[in-house]
Amino acid sequence: MLTSSKPIKILVVDDETDIREGCVRVLRRLDCEVSTAANGKEALELMEKEEFSIVLLDLKMPGMDGMDVLREIQKRGWPLLVIVITGFATVETAIEAMKQGAYDFIPKPFDPAQLRIVVERAMDNVRLKREAERLEIERSRTLEDLDTEKSRISAIVESLPIGVAVTEKTGKVVMMNPSFRSLVGLDQDAKTGNDISTYIQDEELCKAVKMVSSGQQVNGEDTFTCELNIGGERYLLARGRPVMGEGGERLGAVVTLGDITSIKILDQMKSDFVAKVSHELRSPLSTIHEQLGAVLHDMAEEGSGDDEDQYILARAKEKTRGLIALIGDLLDLSRIESGAVTHNIQPVSLDELLGSIVDFLRPRAESKRQSLTLELKGDSFPKIEADPMALESIFGNLVANAINYTGNGGSIVVAAEVDNGCWKVAVRDNGFGIDPRHHEKIFEKFYRVKDDNTRLITGTGLGLPIVKSLVDRMGGKIELESEPGKGSTFTVTLPLAPED
Repeated sequence: MLTSSKPIKILVVDDETDIREGCVRVLRRLDCEVSTAANGKEALELMEKEEFSIVLLDLKMPGMDGMDVLREIQKRGWPLLVIVITGFATVETAIEAMKQGAYDFIPKPFDPAQLRIVVERAMDNVRLKREAERLEIERSRTLEDLDTEKSRISAIVESLPIGVAVTEKTGKVVMMNPSFRSLVGLDQDAKTGNDISTYIQDEELCKAVKMVSSGQQVNGEDTFTCELNIGGERYLLARGRPVMGEGGERLGAVVTLGDITSIKILDQMKSDFVAKVSHELRSPLSTIHEQLGAVLHDMAEEGSGDDEDQYILARAKEKTRGLIALIGDLLDLSRIESGAVTHNIQPVSLDELLGSIVDFLRPRAESKRQSLTLELKGDSFPKIEADPMALESIFGNLVANAINYTGNGGSIVVAAEVDNGCWKVAVRDNGFGIDPRHHEKIFEKFYRVKDDNTRLITGTGLGLPIVKSLVDRMGGKIELESEPGKGSTFTVTLPLAPED
């Protein structure tokens, strides 16, 4: 059993020796025990042998990275507070780690004062949890106790740095701590007893809280996580989960709020950095690509240069084209993540848009002696409310992929129909196909299937992640059916009207 007097043990996991030693020097002044590990595997072995309360975890390590270690900690149910150590280029991963249960993060490079502040906050959290456990063992309390008794557990919740609110089945708030009042902009003397919508203006969050409180699921889950903007550049991360009684009955819900403004600012800085570097690289690469094309053209006309020279120059030209495409995809991803690609909502004739895409890409298919056809099923085709540029990006990427990953003489079919208030578009090919073990990973950024059929195909590994991001933002879904040697079918389902 944990006691408040038991020393707090901290594990520092980082592949950089200087970082580990520097953390040890700072943390040993905080009345705690500190151990270190140079990689993820060594860290998990130590956690199996010793009982740590806090883990400082570097996200970028060779072999088993920080996200793998975090998932393993969650899988094993270890009650640890994980503080992720992240560099500028891994801010997006830090946000994902926070969503997956990490307690806090600290960006590199950090000074001793920053480290002490973050770790001391985590140590206070550990002490509070230990005290709560001790009190829970002394006496079991109900939700009514939290609001009516000035109990010691209530005092602990009141002092938590994160916002906490508890609702009953109807969504009425029965308890909220000072941090919650502060984060949502309420007076500290604001009373409980009203509907959650009285205190929070975000309709989506209020709806989710009421659903969980009453026993319903949100997107098929008993818990939910969402971000909300509370004005200006301030952002909160809200998490909600049901509160269950001893007999398994639903008593209400508990909602926690954390301020993620600093993470969002760093994320915007990352996007701005990507955009600036991409624009600076595009022009010189385009020039190199054109010059290589001119040299190859002159060699072909003059009959100069041997086959090996021409092959090397052709591959260099192909690689520069791939780099230009990568820059374009990075800019697309940056715009998607900022929400700029799905804001121009208007009625779109998807049947006409698909026809334009097929006509535009047909010469590329014919250069490989492939057939590219569009099949529209039905007599009437209602317009879809969507951003036309987003639709062009989705289906342009899918058809281009089908052409690239289908051999000479192959067949590609774009089949579309309206069914149950949705457009369903399938892009089928009889190309190389994808092994089932890759199906879950091909929508990850920069992931590419490498085999004898695809090793010479230039690609960025960003096309399908872009498609998945856009489809998700439009409230749709994308499915894959594929077998090696038999081809692939990507099916996109989009609602006729966008979700709020």
